[in-house]
Amino acid sequence: MRAAVGILCALTFLVSCSHGARVVSGQTVCQGTPEHPCYKIAYFRDVSSRVAFREAQHACDMDGGSLLSIENTAEQKHIEHLLQELSVSTSNGDTSGSGITDGDFWIGLTRVEDETAQEPGNFASCPNLYRWTDGCVSQFRNWYADEPSCGGEACVVMYHQPTALAGPGGPYLYQWNDDRCNMKHNFICKYEPESYLVKVQSDTPGGPDVDLSSEEQEERRTPPIDQDENPLLIMPGPSSMLLIYVIIPTIPLLLLILVASGTCCFQMLSKSTPRTKTSINQSTLWISKTPKIDSGMEV
Repeated sequence: MRAAVGILCALTFLVSCSHGARVVSGQTVCQGTPEHPCYKIAYFRDVSSRVAFREAQHACDMDGGSLLSIENTAEQKHIEHLLQELSVSTSNGDTSGSGITDGDFWIGLTRVEDETAQEPGNFASCPNLYRWTDGCVSQFRNWYADEPSCGGEACVVMYHQPTALAGPGGPYLYQWNDDRCNMKHNFICKYEPESYLVKVQSDTPGGPDVDLSSEEQEERRTPPIDQDENPLLIMPGPSSMLLIYVIIPTIPLLLLILVASGTCCFQMLSKSTPRTKTSINQSTLWISKTPKIDSGMEV
């Protein structure tokens, strides 16, 4: 669960998440010309919210990038500069905790599977088995002293432990170390240069048309409705649920009451109507007589 929350925080780059992790970085940084790649640093103050190697790789992929590959010394120095900028507030004694402190970063370097490399006497071949996950073929490496140690450690981090005591290879800052892939760390994503993204969009058939209004472009991006497809399933709201579960089941009962009432009324009317025929002499018509007039004439 914590790993899932960590990935969610890394993708959305929120200020905080449910486990208290704080992402003090996360904006995509594009420095230099449009020919240079862009980077995004995901740092979690809460150690429990950091992620394993595969989770970090998946987070970068979902965000449109890939785990960091470093092609040369200049790019290595550029990443170090970005991390130093994020550490400035901490090094200056800022008590707000807005900067980054100890916490290594996953980069996109991992060892390919080769059982012979782990056999005794084959240590020399192990460092040559590391490959960049984004397909980069650069052979640039910046290992810490006595690294990689190989064995069961097949994924690579960039050291970032400014408060740790220096070791045989100096401070544990920015050099690389192989680690177990299930360990929890921060990570750095890398994105294609802006010029490459623009070229891909322009080469795509039916790409964005600058002459169209925003409404027309939105209509083009909206796929047409296929009449053969199944209709959308619309979930009923509270009023519809009331109609379905309360009113409809009472219809048979209402019909039964209506039929019973009609039957009773019919029987009552039948009983009130005489069933024998009435003769002419027994007619219910009355012949009224007027009183005699003084003149002695009878009407």
